[in-house]
Amino acid sequence: MTIKAVLFDFSGTLFRIESADSWLRAVLDDAELTMPDEEFVRAARGLADVGASPGGTTHQPHVPEHLAELIAVRDVDASRHRAAYTGLAREVALPDDRLYDALYDRHMTPAAWRPYPDAREVLAALRERGVPVAVVSNIGWDPRPVFVEHGLDPYVDAYVLSYRHGVTKPDPRLFAAACEELGVAPGDALMVGDDRRADGGAAELGCALHFVDHLPVDERPGGLRPVLDLI
Repeated sequence: MTIKAVLFDFSGTLFRIESADSWLRAVLDDAELTMPDEEFVRAARGLADVGASPGGTTHQPHVPEHLAELIAVRDVDASRHRAAYTGLAREVALPDDRLYDALYDRHMTPAAWRPYPDAREVLAALRERGVPVAVVSNIGWDPRPVFVEHGLDPYVDAYVLSYRHGVTKPDPRLFAAACEELGVAPGDALMVGDDRRADGGAAELGCALHFVDHLPVDERPGGLRPVLDLI
C-alpha cells in the first residue's frame, strides 16, 4: 500500500489542551477574580473529573443524566457543543456565573493549546514529500486559528470538522469527505489519531491506521515520528 495522503486528528494527536488548573486560572485572572487555594484545587479537579474541558479527555467520564442526550450529539453543531460543555462545567461550583461561558471561550483560544513537540517536524516533512494533509476532528468550533497561531496552518490542506458536516467519527462519511477534499482514494490514505474507536472508523473505508497515545505534551516527544516511516 502506498500512502498518498495523511489524515490527522486534532486534540490529543497534533495538539493538547492545557490542564484544568491552567484553564481555570486563566479565566479567573481575566475576570480579576480569586479563589481560596483549597477551593481552587477542588474546582479544578472537579472540572477535570466531569470532563468539562473539550479536548481534555479521550473518553467522556460518567455523564449526568440530564446532560446525556446533549453530550451524545455535542459535536454535530456549534450550539450543542457549547451547551454540552458549559452544562458539564456547571456541575462544579464557581464564584461567578459568567465563568462558565468564559471557560468555554478560553478553550477555543490558541493560548489554551500546545502542539506536540514533533508535530511541526512531521507536518513539514510531509509537505516536503508532497503528501497532502487533512485535519479530521470531532469538534464544535473551527480550530484553524490555533494552527495559524502556532505556525502549523501552512502544512494543512483541508480541515474536515464534524460540526460542519453534521456527522462525527467513527462515521466513515467524515473520513470520505477528507479524502475527497485531498483528491485521494481512501485506500491510499493514512489516519492518525489517539482514539481507537473514533479514529478507527477510517478502516471501514480502507484507510491505514496509526494510533498515538493521548498524553501530556511533555510525556510524548516523538509519538508522531513513526508516521514518516509509513510514507
